Amino acid sequence: MSDSKGLQKSVTAARKVVVLPHSQTGRRSAPSGTKFLAASRPEVAVVIPCLNEAETIGICVQKAAHALTQAGIDGEIIVADNGSTDGSQALAEALGARIVPVEAKGYGMALRGGIAAARAPFVVMGDADDSYDFLEIPRFVDELRSGADLVQGCRLPSGGGRIERGAMPVLHRWIGNPFFSLLARTWFRAPIHDVYCGLRGFRRESIQKLELQQAGMVFAIEMVLRSARARLVIHEVPITLHKDGRTAHRGHLKTFRDGWRTLRFFVAERFRAA
Repeated sequence: MSDSKGLQKSVTAARKVVVLPHSQTGRRSAPSGTKFLAASRPEVAVVIPCLNEAETIGICVQKAAHALTQAGIDGEIIVADNGSTDGSQALAEALGARIVPVEAKGYGMALRGGIAAARAPFVVMGDADDSYDFLEIPRFVDELRSGADLVQGCRLPSGGGRIERGAMPVLHRWIGNPFFSLLARTWFRAPIHDVYCGLRGFRRESIQKLELQQAGMVFAIEMVLRSARARLVIHEVPITLHKDGRTAHRGHLKTFRDGWRTLRFFVAERFRAA
């Protein structure tokens, strides 16, 4: 009984999320408001993969809703839940998100499930940890409307992005991400500087034609490399990476395990028959 009461309090709190001003948090704020109502014929689907993100899923949904509403974009918000046990689903649903349960485990599987469930021609995806600012959604939509198939966010200064102090591990910022991004540019002619960035937009039909298969974190890499090989139109949008908003647990990315898997995928993809 106490657990259910606690969950109800969390859901009620989700409806009244209050974000501190930018000067105090380093983030652009999203005001509290009413429950988001999805459009009957959405142009944009915001897909957020989720696994036990009760601390931050509420503000992510709220920012996405605010961005769509203020820009006059007909949209829907999908939380692709990968088996959360902390009440993340109820928190997101209370704010107007549509919950898509995805049983098969993995970051890529969650996203594939959410993308398949989307009803809109454009998709913007981003993580549920509040490190990406969903208020940036209209910038990605503008690029898609202008003809891009894939719009990749860029957190690295080499592509015009910005990283808050402590927002990205040192190995990722100075070695792993620049190295794999360089491989993407030289081996696959992908016009990007941040191959791992999880905030991106794309034409759902174009990406579905690629028949992406990766189940884990390499899904993000697969999308970029396969898009480049297919000669899709790829644009890049500089963004700011904020510090992870979670305190209860660390991120799901494992530096050495996922780095090794990424390298293996790059090599396999490089020599895969076109």
